Amino acid sequence: MALNNLDTLYRQVIMDHYKNPKNRGNIDGDAVTIDMNNPTCGDRIQLQMQVEDGIVKDAKFDGEGCSISMSSASMMTQAIKGKKVEDAINMSHAFSNMMLGNEIDTEEFDLEDIEALQGVAKFPARIKCATLAWKAMEKGVQED
Repeated sequence: MALNNLDTLYRQVIMDHYKNPKNRGNIDGDAVTIDMNNPTCGDRIQLQMQVEDGIVKDAKFDGEGCSISMSSASMMTQAIKGKKVEDAINMSHAFSNMMLGNEIDTEEFDLEDIEALQGVAKFPARIKCATLAWKAMEKGVQED
């Protein structure tokens, strides 16, 4: 069975973020640090964020896991940098809805590369992989 071009493109985007992650590493200085893991498949992430005046100034992650969890973390950190905390949380809710197979308003949320993960919704066991970094971000901004 041949994959359609969109599936192929999405797979390439996911693998690019996995092999060449954006914002991998640690933040120097004060940062909120959240450690989370997905015990069902062994993904673990440490997310660090600097939040000032209600804006996510910086976000970095470290950890190990499958291509979906690590690429989702890369995409998420890219997406939330420079955003208001409220907007980052709204993006997370939109992402969770997308993982449940629901349509999202792409006009309201410019998810860019993140849309490549929408196919994960077809694989319920992998949804926790994709949402791990997002859950860490939500927990982190609530602690700040």
